[in-house]
Amino acid sequence: MKKRSVLIAGHPTSVSLEEEFWDSLKSVAQSRGLSVNALIEEIDQTRTGNLSSAIRVHVLKAVQARGE
Repeated sequence: MKKRSVLIAGHPTSVSLEEEFWDSLKSVAQSRGLSVNALIEEIDQTRTGNLSSAIRVHVLKAVQARGE
């Protein structure tokens, strides 16, 4: 588990994810031409629960959609 600081709507917060999820999140962001912070902001705007869980689900769906 790795905790990192991110900015969401100009406010700093920390997110704890496994290294594999951080790596995949970076890949998803790059494929969409976004920074990791910008992608996390998008995820934050649509989430209903915990941010870390929402990020994991988003990454999982993106990987599934790519057929990996």
